[in-house]
Amino acid sequence: MNERVSKNEPVEEISFDEHDELINPRADECDFDRVVESAISRRGFLGGVLAFGGASLLASTSSLVAPGEASAAPNRFGFAPVAANTNDTITVPAGYNWHMPIRWGDPLWSGVPEFDRDTLTADIQAKTFGDNNDGMDLFVDGDKQILVVNNEYTNRSLMYGNRDSGLPETADDAMKGKAAHGVSVVEVMENDGKWEIVKDSAYNRRITADTPMELTGPAAGHDLMKTAADPTGTKSLGTWNNCGNGRTPWGTYLACEENFNGYFSAADGGHEPSAELRRYGVSSKDWGYGWAKVDERFDVSKHPNEPNRAGYVVEIDPLDPTSTPKKRTALGRFKHENAEVLVNVDGRIVVYMGDDERGEFLYKFVSTGFYAEGASTDDLLTNGTLYVAKFDDSGRGRWLALTPATTGMKDEAEIAIHTRLAGSAVGATTMDRPEWVASNPVKAEVYCALTNNKNRGLKPNAGGDPTPVGGPNPRENNRYGQIVRWRPVGGDHAAADFEWDLFVLAGNPTVHSDDRSGSTNVNEGNMFNSPDGIIFDSKGLLWIQTDGNYSNEKDFAGQGNNQMLVGDPATGEIRRFLVGPKECEVTGMCWSADRKTIFVGIQHPGERGNSHFPDGGKSVPRSGVIAVRRDDGAQIG
Repeated sequence: MNERVSKNEPVEEISFDEHDELINPRADECDFDRVVESAISRRGFLGGVLAFGGASLLASTSSLVAPGEASAAPNRFGFAPVAANTNDTITVPAGYNWHMPIRWGDPLWSGVPEFDRDTLTADIQAKTFGDNNDGMDLFVDGDKQILVVNNEYTNRSLMYGNRDSGLPETADDAMKGKAAHGVSVVEVMENDGKWEIVKDSAYNRRITADTPMELTGPAAGHDLMKTAADPTGTKSLGTWNNCGNGRTPWGTYLACEENFNGYFSAADGGHEPSAELRRYGVSSKDWGYGWAKVDERFDVSKHPNEPNRAGYVVEIDPLDPTSTPKKRTALGRFKHENAEVLVNVDGRIVVYMGDDERGEFLYKFVSTGFYAEGASTDDLLTNGTLYVAKFDDSGRGRWLALTPATTGMKDEAEIAIHTRLAGSAVGATTMDRPEWVASNPVKAEVYCALTNNKNRGLKPNAGGDPTPVGGPNPRENNRYGQIVRWRPVGGDHAAADFEWDLFVLAGNPTVHSDDRSGSTNVNEGNMFNSPDGIIFDSKGLLWIQTDGNYSNEKDFAGQGNNQMLVGDPATGEIRRFLVGPKECEVTGMCWSADRKTIFVGIQHPGERGNSHFPDGGKSVPRSGVIAVRRDDGAQIG
């Protein structure tokens, strides 16, 4: 979610971060001796990438682009960039086309009514594609192609636009909201260049806030996980607010629970959640969905352990619709953005993850066991060590192990449940909202989108940790965001040490001449703000999706609607590939089996009432998945 609103706007139009800060306001930063003053200038950028030397950005040998590499690398884009705009449609390059095969409310089975917002019930919603899709991936079983898509949340003003209040007014209204969350699993097929849902496919499945889940890993069975409905602490119901995703080498899908806290409330208005729950934003007030009114487990005054059972990475087998999803507590509990899974050089599994909140941390999990194709994989996301990142201004960093010895916590279970507190205990670097993480398939380097942070250098994070200016977070009141990248020592992702720099510092060079203008690979023709989703293609090009300020005014003048760009790590060049409709976020991306189609997510078009995408006229705006192809039918990426 972006930072487009103020405290005076209706709650349904403010971001999750804004909502949390209204309820649990951050203290202003007062000890400015903690703030590192970074001298940033455009002359400090080398070949479109930032190379760090001390506290300032200088051309140095620590750059991850080898000398001469930028000038020697050929153009690999294969398209002419598109211009920024504020149109209420999709814009793609010349020689490309798009269509929208999947939208919110599309039936997955025969006999289910077509979308009609005014007659949509909880039962119908549970049998149709969910709302506000985010991360996604495609899986192949023989000649079948199965798309798995997160449904992060729902806009109350749209979901309940048939109510005068714009709010859930009945029990079915609240249940309908629950059914719109979770994950949609749907078989798709191509028919004469157009993709469509295969209704009644054996693979089709809706996973919602009521689907049975298995709790695994160190937190399973712990006292903090036990509830009246589940005294064993090993079974939970549902997944919601899934943001980014991941994919395992053994062919399973990872859905990542992010802003889970906004769904809990307390019938007892005087109830005060524990300090541990407040660190995660849990309070006596929810985000307006009213789930506690129809499902008591969301009443934190009656069931204070229930929030401890949310905020995890959920493993789903998309090819077995009878399988039970598993919450992998070993990967930590926080506001997960995505989960980037790698097989390390020694065969261990490494998972990189960001905690998407202002001033939170970047994590890594390293399995104890080793991956072997065909062998059992169940313990690979169950047993291992969780680490958190510490960045130095020198361009180096280190992964700090989160163990009872380093954190002072009793056991691994508490670390898995109170992961944010563990990161604070070891002094991890507070980051500018670490969102998607992506690994380069052609070299051992990893990228993370730091989308923005208006509190940088001004306020601490939710745990009171300072957020000084410096390192990979070089700007105070950071409204534009940046992408950091690192290279593990020796190409070993399990290694403790790494080197880092910035691939891009987003900004607006038409408005600013200081550090807000961005790095030298940002110009009037490709400028953007708030990088969010990042995904590598098979050629090693980095696709960048934005979820930022789309006002097209003042600091953001000329940047238009949210967009998708492509960056070349070898040269630093960035080109705009796609522009989304009004008031949308562009998020989630994957390829068809033949790599001739890119599936791209369009989330919350018209979230503030100014779009009718995709059907136009006076229709209800609907999130969904678009399919982008080349006119000549060639592969993309």
